[in-house]
Amino acid sequence: MACHVLDNEQADNLVLSDDEGWESADQADQEDDSLAQCLLCPQIFPSATLVLEHCHEEHNFDLKNVRKKFDLDFYATIKLINYIRYRVVKAEDSSSDVVQDVSQDTIRSILEDEKYLQPILEDDPLLYGFEDDGDEIEAEAATGDDMPPGKRIKALEEQLERQRSEFEEYKEMVRRNFAEILKERIESATVVGESSKEDVKTVGAAGPTVNAEATRDDDTHYFSSYAGNDIHETMLKDAVRTEGYRDFIYGNKHLFKDKIVLDVGCGTGILSMFCAKAGAKKVIGVDNSDIINKARANIFENGLVDAITLLRGKIEQVTLPVQKVDIIVSEWMGYCLLYEAMLDSVLFARDKYLDPISGIMVPSHINLAISTLSDSDFFNDRVNFWNDIYGFKMSAMKEKIEEDVIVTSLSSKSLSSTPVTFCHFPLASVTVEELSFNNPFELVIDGGGDESTDTKKASREDEWREIDRLDGFVIYFDTFFLPHPAPYDSAAISANSRAETWKFYDPRSGGLGVAFTTGPYRTLTHWQQGVLLINGENAINKELEKGDKVAGTVEYRKSKVNSRELEIEMSWVVVRQDGAKGREANQLWHMR
Repeated sequence: MACHVLDNEQADNLVLSDDEGWESADQADQEDDSLAQCLLCPQIFPSATLVLEHCHEEHNFDLKNVRKKFDLDFYATIKLINYIRYRVVKAEDSSSDVVQDVSQDTIRSILEDEKYLQPILEDDPLLYGFEDDGDEIEAEAATGDDMPPGKRIKALEEQLERQRSEFEEYKEMVRRNFAEILKERIESATVVGESSKEDVKTVGAAGPTVNAEATRDDDTHYFSSYAGNDIHETMLKDAVRTEGYRDFIYGNKHLFKDKIVLDVGCGTGILSMFCAKAGAKKVIGVDNSDIINKARANIFENGLVDAITLLRGKIEQVTLPVQKVDIIVSEWMGYCLLYEAMLDSVLFARDKYLDPISGIMVPSHINLAISTLSDSDFFNDRVNFWNDIYGFKMSAMKEKIEEDVIVTSLSSKSLSSTPVTFCHFPLASVTVEELSFNNPFELVIDGGGDESTDTKKASREDEWREIDRLDGFVIYFDTFFLPHPAPYDSAAISANSRAETWKFYDPRSGGLGVAFTTGPYRTLTHWQQGVLLINGENAINKELEKGDKVAGTVEYRKSKVNSRELEIEMSWVVVRQDGAKGREANQLWHMR
């Protein structure tokens, strides 16, 4: 049995001419609000009841029996009517084929699709004129022969009012594009599901104990944190981020035309919709957060249900409707790049689903950069602030303050060295194992100027400032989008590439590269920068001179407490221009 897909635009514009033997719902409404078209042929009837009788007698289709057979509730029946109308009117399938198809068990899976809640005919009388079996049984019991006529009429009026009330609720769903209704349904299902789960704690003589089978859960909080609007509003309002993806996708429509795209962690569906608008044949969005319910509504509202399929679950656990995809798009980057460990899932998807020859990763490369921080004002604001709070000392608040990575926005003037890349990620080939690393770096104390323009570079030479101390380190990342699959030419992208100055044009396809930075030299992003303050034990209070170097290693690893959290450990030494080395320092920071 073929499953025909309903297109929003097709449904909105479904008005057939008289010479085809059909009347539009609008035309019927002009004549009589109760006129109804047969489900399976062009005939018009003065009521929905007569339509259903005609379907039973002439087409051997009994809606009442089908509802009972498959235990269809009000909304499932709405979907069934719209599905039949689409098959007969738009797809022009024969009535006998349709009747046969809707009598098979496969109709259950078809009716799970929310798109069939969209009416084919505006104000279709059948959508509120079919009999509700539950109400019918109730009415038969309530309107027996021994019931006085007045009460019988009242009972029937109440039954009719319930049916009309359900239909009004359905029309409101269409108007609201199902966003709130879907959320209510999921929340209701979640409550029921939670009430049936076994409690992992048992109570014995010694009190509560944890079930031995209970395992550490690093994911529940992570996924639930993406369920609300706030975090998505923040990301969507980050124009650098969102427009970076949009500009690459819309600027390279030739890459997406007629392709199958996988969106890992689709969120509100914005990237999926970009890809669909760029001409993708099919976009599959996967997300394990409740936000996917609103994403479905967003896609429905924008008429993209034919192009986009959304799946709820972890990419490692869901089953895609295809064997391979042409493109994987994902906005997986976290603070200091690898916080939340989402890249692991993207690489799983790459290895399992991406075409190994022609597949494209979007984005294609990431450079992690580091610089030294020398900013007494920032240090005073974050650390020495606790020395005097309205005349009171709060030194206890400073304890371990240098142990956590601070996510904040800095001025480029806070940097005392030009940033360098300490890790280069080609996303077509990097492995999960390589996401834990210990890489070297070397920074030259030069005032931290912006090398993206000659003017800035010259001004840095002229306006050298004294660097009286080293307060910490700054980490950020640059994101690159190359418009072709691997292999990549090192002349096009490398560890030395900086998003502020990087440009790429592919003469073979006319594709344009796109890049953006989360560093302090350009427009602020929601990622900001990660600041690693040096503690008192490792403090370097001696003045740093121009040309001095800070050399060492940066180690990234997952936290043992929570795999979504990040630990950054550094070892470094100051090397003076005359070759003299200071004491080697080591420090660990947590991002949690």
